[in-house]
Amino acid sequence: MEIAEGVRLVTFGILSVMMLGAALGVVLFANIVYSAFLLGGVFISMAGIYILLNADFVSAAQILVYVGAVNVLILFAIMLVNKREDFKPMKNAWIRQGSTAVVCAGLFALLSSVSIVTPWKISTTMPLTSTVVPIAKHFFTDFLLPFELASVLLLMSMIGAIVLARRDFMPDSAIVGTSTQDSLTLPERPRELVGIEK
Repeated sequence: MEIAEGVRLVTFGILSVMMLGAALGVVLFANIVYSAFLLGGVFISMAGIYILLNADFVSAAQILVYVGAVNVLILFAIMLVNKREDFKPMKNAWIRQGSTAVVCAGLFALLSSVSIVTPWKISTTMPLTSTVVPIAKHFFTDFLLPFELASVLLLMSMIGAIVLARRDFMPDSAIVGTSTQDSLTLPERPRELVGIEK
């Protein structure tokens, strides 16, 4: 895939700004759900940079593995924990924040100096043909059943995680069999009835 040089530079700048902004949001937001979604934004921006480098399969693997599996797994863990506890202010928290900022600035300076000093070799040869088409043919012919089973399994686990995370908002009448099957049910947390009018 050949892209004009100006379009490539503008796209790289937009993707870089998106990735840096999302990465800052991951570490600066207090809400962990927002951080998890912004982590997905970081992964998607990296996939776009891989596309600019003509690494189409690496870009597709980035989206499938990191966005579709790792980030979803992090969201599952957040939904399953569902911990309702406000963060208490720590004494002398500015010391930790300052030391973290110094370490991050040092790493940024080190990586910037390495990227400036390194003689990057620019290749003028044409890129290889795309490998996504033959891999997609294998996915949808030889390995169609495992591919679809994995997607159904992920959907089932996501629905189960949502039900477990939201069970404290379910009214007593919606829970069936709590009196007869106490040994088969999970210990319930105090429930809050939301949106029920008498």
